[in-house]
Amino acid sequence: MHDNPQAASDAVFALPDHRLIVLQGRDAAAFAQAQFMNDVALIEPGHWQWSGWLTPKGRVIALFALLKLSDETIWLLLPDTDPLPVKNALQRFVFRAKVAIEVHDDLQVSGTFAAPAEASGARFTGDASAAELDLSADGGPRTLRIGARQALPDDATAVARWQALDLAHGLPRLPASQAEHWTPQQLSLDRLRAFSVKKGCYPGQEIVARTHFLGQAKRGLALLEADAPLDAGSDVHAGPIALGKVVATGQDDARSLALAVLPIERDASSLQVGATPAREHPLLDGLAR
Repeated sequence: MHDNPQAASDAVFALPDHRLIVLQGRDAAAFAQAQFMNDVALIEPGHWQWSGWLTPKGRVIALFALLKLSDETIWLLLPDTDPLPVKNALQRFVFRAKVAIEVHDDLQVSGTFAAPAEASGARFTGDASAAELDLSADGGPRTLRIGARQALPDDATAVARWQALDLAHGLPRLPASQAEHWTPQQLSLDRLRAFSVKKGCYPGQEIVARTHFLGQAKRGLALLEADAPLDAGSDVHAGPIALGKVVATGQDDARSLALAVLPIERDASSLQVGATPAREHPLLDGLAR
């Protein structure tokens, strides 16, 4: 799969595209339960899940890993998303809840293509100053760490490989241009167990639940590969027929990868993104938490 030399499996590198929002206070878990699309109440302390925040129309504003340190401390780990606008928007819904929402740039996110020392699956290890997450899945081991800032190499090749693995597992790394455009079902976030249709109300819940229970999910993610760079927002065609759009892109060695929202029932032959031929590959499994 990889033609170029890869970083040593135990090398640790910074993930500068990952940022952290912390919810702190007596009502932190209750606030997260009311706002986010997954069931925070079912998570035991010391565990994490994929989750996100939706518009009232059920469109994804931001995707993140939600870590439950306790009912009074929730971490939101956001890839690619500027956390300050999200923090400010969340703040408008605090009202009388006893919760403080802060961006924590004092903590650094890093990764390594090695197995975690202690974390396993949805169970993370650490405390309010550091954490280790297991992102291992089909394709090999990965460990994500959150901790005090330190001098780490800026390894663009390793960061690109990390993002490509996210895409290959169906984790959309949405750029700002694709925020508030897609429902959880269109992004196939059921594959990651990233949303709930059974818990109580949250923004967009009615749209998500209706789509699920009426069987109206007609589109989902497809993993595409091309020999030239692809752009988010580009149209995907099968011959003259427009099928959908690219929502996230990445680079893995000489290959360009993309996640596109396409009809679930479709002819996958002769796909093109703009004028660039694209090949479809099955999504990898194992990243659900």
